[in-house]
Amino acid sequence: MSRSAALASAVNHLESGQLFADLSRRVSIRSESDLGADPATLGHYFDAEIVPWLERLGFQVEVSPNPDAKGGPFLVGRRIEDPTLLTVLTYGHGDVVNGQEPSWRKGEGPWTLAVDGDRWYGRGTADNKGQHSINLAGLEYALAARDGKLGYNVIVLMEMGEEAGSPGLAEFCRANARQLAADLFIGCDGPRVRADRPTLFLGSRGMVNFSLTVQARERAYHSGNWGGVISNPGTILANALSTIVDASGQMLVPELFPPAIPAAVKAALADIELGGGKDDPAFTPGWGEPGLSPAERLVAWNTIEVLALGAGSAQRPVNAIPSSAVAHCQLRFVVGTPWQQLETILRNHLDAQGFADVAIDVTMSGAATRLDVDHPWVTWVAGSIESSTGVLPAILPNLAGTLPNDVFADVLGLPTIWVPHSYPACAQHGPDEHMLTSVTREGLQMMAGLYWDLGERAGLPA
Repeated sequence: MSRSAALASAVNHLESGQLFADLSRRVSIRSESDLGADPATLGHYFDAEIVPWLERLGFQVEVSPNPDAKGGPFLVGRRIEDPTLLTVLTYGHGDVVNGQEPSWRKGEGPWTLAVDGDRWYGRGTADNKGQHSINLAGLEYALAARDGKLGYNVIVLMEMGEEAGSPGLAEFCRANARQLAADLFIGCDGPRVRADRPTLFLGSRGMVNFSLTVQARERAYHSGNWGGVISNPGTILANALSTIVDASGQMLVPELFPPAIPAAVKAALADIELGGGKDDPAFTPGWGEPGLSPAERLVAWNTIEVLALGAGSAQRPVNAIPSSAVAHCQLRFVVGTPWQQLETILRNHLDAQGFADVAIDVTMSGAATRLDVDHPWVTWVAGSIESSTGVLPAILPNLAGTLPNDVFADVLGLPTIWVPHSYPACAQHGPDEHMLTSVTREGLQMMAGLYWDLGERAGLPA
């Protein structure tokens, strides 16, 4: 069979209704990992859907408990044709965020796959059940077109805790580094830059979530009796925040700035157009770091965001000075930022600004990664995708969001390339999450072509 036959079979997987049937079953499994569910129950997704599929294609599959008691199990499927051949590691996650059933307005709720025009609604369609279903289907049809011999090895790693911060993933990969040894990592998660443009990204921004708290006293006091003579935690916290990020979203703590944007990164971002989609928000003029393009601000710079802010009762305010105030914040950062020192840097900054009473609590963090945009594998994968779609893909040095890519890049030491099959307005993590038929069709073609081409890669570096 031929490359074109592999692509045609992959598209037929969509048009025949088989992908819809597969994804319907997968969406119906309530694999929410961010609500503190019993991790043992999350393994049902593997047992019902992934293990049988992989075994049918000749994988040796093992499901292992998580070394972290808070996390769901891990699945490793290995299809080794010859240990001396190229080995590709691919990744996905079967867990989803909570369903948020009362807030859905489209489709038939989070646990039923429903089609409305170009959109397939359901929890996990974009993140990540739909994406890894596309990835695995592309592999299946490339294998069939090659008469059951890929010409390389494939290892599938899946987890059930990505939406809970991937507990235990790094420990599991360290302990199983030999079993997971590969030459190239290809993942499918996150969005394209636009629905109509295939995209590669080579890493992700990192993330540090932290809370700033002012605890002035044990209880609130009447503002008429005490206003003007006792401190207001809300006022203190608002002013403390204004020394960290200004009214235009520009960061004010130089120690948390990223290094200068490398020339290769600037060049890669020069033709990236963000936004403009039907459901995309309009950019705010003058917001963020001055002198940068929107793509540079989003992908190659750092931001501090206030995610939630509270003092007293915003829903039903009373005439009282609150006892405390809290701001839940986040630093999104690129490679080269001293994120491990965030607490010390902010402590020194706030003390110097006269806000010693503001407490800092770091709650979650993840490292930033970025493969060299000139890496030979980047050029090769981009060429494969262009051959399948007729469109040169956008190449993002890193995703603006955060994924556990540091585990694959740093712990396993792999060149990492992500091929997303979603788009920015997919509503992942919120109500009405969906995938697009048009992106799905193109994704099936890209993955079938990519897995075919890997068998033709004679002479390329491992």
